[in-house]
Amino acid sequence: MSPGVYTPRGVFVCFEGGEGSGKSTQSRLLRDALTDAGHTVLLTFEPGDTLVGKELRRIVLDPATGALADKTEALLYAADKAEHVETVVLPALARGEVVITDRYVDSTLAYQGAGRSLDVAEVEQVARWATGDLRPHLTVLLDLEATAGLGRFEERDRIEGESVEFHERVREAFVRMAEADPDHYLVLDARAPVGDIHQQILQRLDPLLGQAAR
Repeated sequence: MSPGVYTPRGVFVCFEGGEGSGKSTQSRLLRDALTDAGHTVLLTFEPGDTLVGKELRRIVLDPATGALADKTEALLYAADKAEHVETVVLPALARGEVVITDRYVDSTLAYQGAGRSLDVAEVEQVARWATGDLRPHLTVLLDLEATAGLGRFEERDRIEGESVEFHERVREAFVRMAEADPDHYLVLDARAPVGDIHQQILQRLDPLLGQAAR
């Protein structure tokens, strides 16, 4: 695989992790802190933050969908990413904004690759093609045991409802990806206090903010 594309303008930050790891909370805290500091920030998410993506999200997450062929599921997620990057992420980065996304390519590699036991290299090839190989400048991985994260939900969507073994494979895949590229990842214990996690993210991100418009 290629080393990827990192935009010279704007800052692209991704939050990854298993279910219930606090990605949404930390994404919002980061947006608020950077906005208060004078940055223009776009907070987005996958799947579903486009008109097309909303329909794709309904299909892949609604328990009523039932079983999908593993390759079908992977391709639906790839379609969401293609639309998201083209219409939301790239335009904001071109304007010099800080783009914060809750989930990105790593989630596809972890869930549809390792979780579904598809060939991860093949899944990655599709996902990288769909996104033009655009990589986050920083990926924050909030690491948490699968049982702890799933225990935070009273109701589960189609993916959350998978087995604990599935979600442990997902967690292990996230950790492997982070270990393979420490320059672009920050791995944090999701059980730590919310404020402590937030401060560590701000500290790691600070050197990157020079290429963001203000």
